[in-house]
Amino acid sequence: MTEQQERVRARQEIGRLVAAGVHGAALTWVDNAGLTRVKAVPTARLADVVSDGVGMSPVFDVYLVDDSMTSSGEIGGPDGDLRLFPDLTRLTLLAAQPGWAWAPVDRYDQRGAPHPVCQRQFARRMAERARQRGLELRMGFETEWVVTRADSRELSYPTTGPAYGMARIVELSDYLAGLLEALHAQHVEVLQLHPEYAPGQFEVSVAPAGPVAAADLSVLVRETVRAVSGRHGLAAAFGPVVEPGVVGNGGHLHLSLWQRDRNLCQGGDGPYGMTATCEAFLAGVLRELPALLAVGAPSPASYLRLVPSRWAGAFQCWGLENREAALRFISGPPQAPQAANAEVKCFDAAANPYLAVGAVIAAGLAGVDAGLRLPAPVAGDPAGSAEPPPRLPDSLGAALRHFEESAVLREALGDPLWDSVAAVRRAECELFDGAAPEAVAAATRRRY
Repeated sequence: MTEQQERVRARQEIGRLVAAGVHGAALTWVDNAGLTRVKAVPTARLADVVSDGVGMSPVFDVYLVDDSMTSSGEIGGPDGDLRLFPDLTRLTLLAAQPGWAWAPVDRYDQRGAPHPVCQRQFARRMAERARQRGLELRMGFETEWVVTRADSRELSYPTTGPAYGMARIVELSDYLAGLLEALHAQHVEVLQLHPEYAPGQFEVSVAPAGPVAAADLSVLVRETVRAVSGRHGLAAAFGPVVEPGVVGNGGHLHLSLWQRDRNLCQGGDGPYGMTATCEAFLAGVLRELPALLAVGAPSPASYLRLVPSRWAGAFQCWGLENREAALRFISGPPQAPQAANAEVKCFDAAANPYLAVGAVIAAGLAGVDAGLRLPAPVAGDPAGSAEPPPRLPDSLGAALRHFEESAVLREALGDPLWDSVAAVRRAECELFDGAAPEAVAAATRRRY
């Protein structure tokens, strides 16, 4: 689309927003610490923003979860500027924030070149890399959160219902109905909404989409949950753990691999009907999981969640419908073979979703290129096995060492993005060095 066509479209969108009573547009990106950052503009300025962008310092790529900053080889300090360009195809009226719209942004330098640390463009590059091999990824994140009373200084849950219990939906029926109403108004297709295991915990799953769109949806869903919670006098905590020793919030990533209109996760001669391409892709993901944790479980708090026997996926193994395996394969019901997919269970809600989808695609394509095969699947809880599979890293520092040794991820990310991710992980290790689990949980539970 030409610049003139973009401006025409922007003016059309302005008319739509004004008619809907929208006064401002929130333009978001997600930094390497997993926090959604924003620049907001008045609706009337949208056409100018589409043409010229909005300024923002590149230093946010080395911000930490507590808003302190570190530096990497190319990023840090007060110098430099970027331009944020909203993606109008994702422009959404925010049902739970009357007067506001939202759009994700791509980031460019002042000369118009793609910013090498733009996580959203990284996800797009990896999706394009798959398309060049004739492959398409359909992905979706599960969003888990713990809801607490917003007016309480201590953790106070507004529901006493049991895990997965109908009582929680009864107790919070207006809140949850409001969430479903808001998501529907925003054209988000919800697959299911249910109470989870931990106190006050819920999960919402949405329909799969392409990699970039799936990451966009993850941001939109989370901010919708946050907004609806606030309107009901509640607060949503997305951190990997809310209370140490209690099951935490996952950010599980589901994926299926397609070629034209065929789901490669079924109809083949491989394990449980996988095609050889699907098996190689999943084998590549499994091989890189220790390094991928630095992307998908990026906080010191992540390792308070990632423990055995809590369905968190703490072991480097895969299995059919095994919720203890880090990589879970779902063959789907006989009447819906197209539903076959895989789930990366070891990821959590601190992850930047654009980094997560891009890194998983890179790992999977490396498996396809190498013709990898999966090891034997694991059934049951690996922690109780006489010869358990390898344990995934149990600290961010250990995951970071694998990340730094991964040629696959370094090549895919490119040095500027790879270096900035590593710098943030290194700095957060230092930030929480020696901190008690309670302090780590308290510092992170409501940051994401």
